[in-house]
Amino acid sequence: MSRDGKDDRFLTGDPSQDAEQLSRVITSNIQKIGWHSAEIQRILNQLGKPQDNAELRKQLQQKQQLVNHLAKETEKYIKEFGSLAAVNEQRQRKLQKDRLVAEFTTALTNFQRIQREVAEKEKEFVARVRAGSHLSTGVPDSQRGENLLSLEITNQFQDQVEDGITEEDLELIKERENAIQQLESDILDINEIFKDLGMMIHEQGDLVDSIEANVETAEVHVQEANQQLSRAAEYQRKSRKKICILIIVLLILAVVVGLIIWATVKK
Repeated sequence: MSRDGKDDRFLTGDPSQDAEQLSRVITSNIQKIGWHSAEIQRILNQLGKPQDNAELRKQLQQKQQLVNHLAKETEKYIKEFGSLAAVNEQRQRKLQKDRLVAEFTTALTNFQRIQREVAEKEKEFVARVRAGSHLSTGVPDSQRGENLLSLEITNQFQDQVEDGITEEDLELIKERENAIQQLESDILDINEIFKDLGMMIHEQGDLVDSIEANVETAEVHVQEANQQLSRAAEYQRKSRKKICILIIVLLILAVVVGLIIWATVKK
């Protein structure tokens, strides 16, 4: 890792080679996000069924954290890709980056959809455990927002054990509530990545438009200069023509004057 936060594994000093290497890594990460998202979907479909168990939910959390890590890493690589110099390949580099961002966005959208499904499953699970344990919080859902259990409710858990709720139920609810909070945090992280991607595309578009405008301006200036040179050459050609004509006229006059003088002297 370099001082400016870039990953030196993919930087050789040659912008074209670095871009190609980063492009391969980004594409690979996007594929991994797709693969792991499909695996998360498979595990999700087993939740609430006979095969649902603690080990399965542990695998689910591990897969989710892995994809979240891949998403953040891929966003960083895309930023590095966009920061590489491309004097002669600006348009091609932008098109390549837009393609990578589009593929990354599609993979993230699918992953975030699955995350929300997992969160809903977890909430349903907590609700069933609470109902089966006769756990009554006395707090309306509308006041709890997205979280099923507030911090105040968590602090009351120990007191409610004496009312017939087992320690096992409470631990299960706490565990699932923590998982829900982590899911909501991960979803917010993905939302931030979406915002960053939108900003990157916008800024890159402005940069390319500015470069193209400068190129067009330079071309106009070159054309104007060429026109001025053409006019100057034309003026010079006409000037030389006038000088030649003047010299010829002077020579003719000189010959005429000479003949007149010669004729006068002869007489």
